[in-house]
Amino acid sequence: MCGIARTPEPPYYAVIFASQRTEGDNGYGKMADKMVELASQQKGFLGVESARDEGLGITVSYWDSLEAIRDWKEHAIHKIAQEKGKTEWYQNFSLRVCKVE
Repeated sequence: MCGIARTPEPPYYAVIFASQRTEGDNGYGKMADKMVELASQQKGFLGVESARDEGLGITVSYWDSLEAIRDWKEHAIHKIAQEKGKTEWYQNFSLRVCKVE
């Protein structure tokens, strides 16, 4: 999950996920790796970039359509990760969907 994503010519979409973690790993690292692996197998996935320091994490995933983003949001294992994020892993988070032109 390192490096700069190689995206196609616009237009496409970016999902920007910013977060502040809770203390401890609590299975977060393993699930984060699994989410990147699963997302990369989804129709419409274009790439991902992620950075985290002691306080703030930002992950940007790139998609070819809003439909692909909706399908990823509804993926069964991703939904489990979303719930654990809300209850265990994040003090605070935001999600933004943008069209790259």
